Amino acid sequence: MRFPPSFIDEVKARLPVSEVVGRRVKLKRAGREFKGLSPFQQEKTPSFTVNDQKQFYHDFSTGKHGNIFDFIMETEGVSFPEAVERLASMAGLPLPRNSREDEQREQRQKSLFEVMELATKFFEQNLASRVGAQARGYLSDRAIISSSTVEFRIGYATADRFALKEYLGSRGVPVEDMIEAGLLVAGDDIPVPYDRFRDRIIIPIHDQRGRVVGFGGRALKKDVQPKYLNSPETSIFHKGSIVFNFHRARQPAHEANSVVAVEGYMDAIAVYQAGIKAVVATMGTAFTEEQIATLWRLSPEPVVCFDSDRAGVSAAYRSVDRILPLLRVGKTFRFVFMDEQKDPDDLIREKGVEAFRSVLSGSLPLWDVLWQRETDGQDVRTPDKQAALEQKLYTLVRTIQDPAVNTAFFRTSRMQLANLFWQVNRGPTRKAREAPTPLNPRFKFDGEGQRSGLQKVVLGMLVQYPDLLDEKQDSVLRLHFPEEFDGFLTSLFQLLVTDAKLSVADIWTKLKPAFYDTLQAVHGEAGNGKPRGHRLVERFPILSRDPPLDFVSGCTDHFIKILHWHELEDDIQRARLDAGEGDESAVARLLNLVREGHAEQETISAEGVALSEWAEDIIRVWAPQGGTMHLAA
Repeated sequence: MRFPPSFIDEVKARLPVSEVVGRRVKLKRAGREFKGLSPFQQEKTPSFTVNDQKQFYHDFSTGKHGNIFDFIMETEGVSFPEAVERLASMAGLPLPRNSREDEQREQRQKSLFEVMELATKFFEQNLASRVGAQARGYLSDRAIISSSTVEFRIGYATADRFALKEYLGSRGVPVEDMIEAGLLVAGDDIPVPYDRFRDRIIIPIHDQRGRVVGFGGRALKKDVQPKYLNSPETSIFHKGSIVFNFHRARQPAHEANSVVAVEGYMDAIAVYQAGIKAVVATMGTAFTEEQIATLWRLSPEPVVCFDSDRAGVSAAYRSVDRILPLLRVGKTFRFVFMDEQKDPDDLIREKGVEAFRSVLSGSLPLWDVLWQRETDGQDVRTPDKQAALEQKLYTLVRTIQDPAVNTAFFRTSRMQLANLFWQVNRGPTRKAREAPTPLNPRFKFDGEGQRSGLQKVVLGMLVQYPDLLDEKQDSVLRLHFPEEFDGFLTSLFQLLVTDAKLSVADIWTKLKPAFYDTLQAVHGEAGNGKPRGHRLVERFPILSRDPPLDFVSGCTDHFIKILHWHELEDDIQRARLDAGEGDESAVARLLNLVREGHAEQETISAEGVALSEWAEDIIRVWAPQGGTMHLAA
């Protein structure tokens, strides 16, 4: 129903905001405004204000604000037309007349509502009578108590093909109306229309105003299919826009600021009966935009229960795709997967409502379910598969229309992708993290970590093979060595300026005495039966076999890459901390660093394999040289 702007303005003019709000919130005047406690969440200090001149309310604790229509929709979970009708009634204003077509349609629907009400009473009478004995036994077995049977107006349809048809006919209801209401099965190939619901428990389905618009029928016999049968689509029953039990759950949901959505109406009845009144059911249909909007009218973060079997998980995953485009700030969903293939009804009957509350407390945010769906069982060890996952995730996130939520999901996507890719490539153990090269078994660091040990190996090799100093200078100086090595490196490379040709002996002789301890640590002075360079050989024993300079040069480059990889890891950790503090640029930098780290690892791995094979060849053909390295003169 549409309302002209003039009518809306008239309702506003007749009803001060303080009068409408004051029915729910205790207000105290504060100057030109009124103040009170927030109706949207618990608080001790009033942060809710009302201004009649501006026809406006604002809640500083939640950020919610609006006019009298917004307030009624927020606090009572009704649609805009319903809010207008309620406030018009409060203001003593008759609703504007509709067009002749609208009036005819409304009158027709009113007749169908009356037909559905008659049918509901008929089913209720059946359940209470002798013919409903077996149905009552079924409800008893399901632990549905009599007060719930009455409150939910549960009934029974007998096995007779024409029982409801004859009853409604005796009340003057035309067969055409019965067909239009979805109560009879009819068609060109059916000579005589007959009752749709037969030998079934009947659960009335209400619209948001509490009017019966359809039925759900549960078969009593195990071999009857389908087990659950719903009314067909009619002019008053649109399955995709209705959630079962909305009209009862509306007030409890707004009081608790939460609502639970289960898959079936029997589950909803069981949960409601157990004391959780803010519960609805989606009747097994896939989420529609209308149902999502309806659930958000009950709570900003509905909790949806799914079975943990394959069908339940698939239904949850499909729901995520429906919800994503509609997400906005303050409106999302959480998901619960029932363990042990139990539905809420079974769990409550076997272990009590607290067991169900415990399950609800472990609900997952929508993002977690999306991430789980896209990453479970995925092999992302190679760059192409990582790129495929990244592209798919970004494509899904782009469907989110709200700019703020879209940005937040992109930031989270990049962070978690970076974490996933880095962890996958680093490996799960310390040993794997510290061994990105097959040459590692050739090292003997004796308690030193790989990073510290390799730093000393690189410095020692520059001393042992001075011919490498010039060609390795740029790459070595780009690394970050501990402070104790900075002056040593500077002095070492300065020798190249004064001495075009350096020997190992020159380095030991010409470096300042202050660097003796460093030389001793990374290279090792001759003495006590040990040759000069013995500390280097202890760390990298293959050098004792006098390998060719090309091999030594390749190993040096390889070790420099590994040290750079370690430094990348430090940068990644820093970027992760910055990203966690909301630095948007750090999030993008984090993923770029991870990509760079992966590329470095691939190079390291390939080089390591080649150098390891080369090392094996050196060992095989090596002729003993007395156990000492050849020293350059």
